[in-house]
Amino acid sequence: MENSKNIRAAEIRLPCDDITEALSFYTNKLGFKLEMIFPADNPSIVVLSGHGLRIRLENGVSEDPGTLRILCENPDAIDEGKQILIAPNGTRIELVDANPPLITPPTEHKFVVRRLKDKSPWIIGRAGMQYRDLIPGRLGGSIIASHIRIPDAGPVPDMVHYHTVGFQLIYCYRGWVKVVYEDQGPAITLTAGDCLVQPPEIRHRVLESGDGLQVIEIGVPAEHITTIDHNMDLPNQTINPDRIFSGQKFCFHQAKSATWSPWRMDGFEFRDSGIGSATGGVASVQVARAVDGGGGLTSHNS
Repeated sequence: MENSKNIRAAEIRLPCDDITEALSFYTNKLGFKLEMIFPADNPSIVVLSGHGLRIRLENGVSEDPGTLRILCENPDAIDEGKQILIAPNGTRIELVDANPPLITPPTEHKFVVRRLKDKSPWIIGRAGMQYRDLIPGRLGGSIIASHIRIPDAGPVPDMVHYHTVGFQLIYCYRGWVKVVYEDQGPAITLTAGDCLVQPPEIRHRVLESGDGLQVIEIGVPAEHITTIDHNMDLPNQTINPDRIFSGQKFCFHQAKSATWSPWRMDGFEFRDSGIGSATGGVASVQVARAVDGGGGLTSHNS
């Protein structure tokens, strides 16, 4: 039998010297429900449930009373603006915002070059993918850029998830990768030169990659939350390519169908990804390449 089918429930045990006082605090102030109490004549153990937790308060045990984080729509409304409470059994209660605002620190502009020959380490990250940090200083915390690779072809052990971000770009540098996105229909395949913008909190999943996949991922801000969605299957039945996610639309730019135009510097041409329009001006992405008969040296201060 699989362990997930065999296990019926899980509890966290916390020490408690005064069952009556603690029971009143957890049920009346924090909204937990009483599930079990024993013995009835002089209780030494109670089991409470609520907010995704099952808590066992037990007299005579010596564990650390620990910390509980309670995620609230309005933390200030629980106890007259207090955000740290100490339960009668000594447990620290942290009342925090369930949906904290996304904060992007001011950008600390800096010219940064990261070269493969510098041999910066590859770190095993989410879904077994290998990450190389391209901006170690994060420009003050405002942006992260990662060189991501999957050396071997095959299915990717990813799950449906989303990112709480202000902007996120994926550019396929080498190889190919198959991904699927919420409300965008069947899976799509990025090949070298393609790029897409992942609007804030759009559900998606990496399905499969070819040999030697390499992509560049840029995210704003540098530190952001990735959340697994266990309730959504992709592709989903709804197809709505014009859906707006926090002011942005999904945009998939393919190199093979792009139109090239003269760039602002002689000797180069560029293709516009359409990401500027899709993000409402949050960011724009252009791809430039040299052409034969390029011009001379060019400098700029912008």
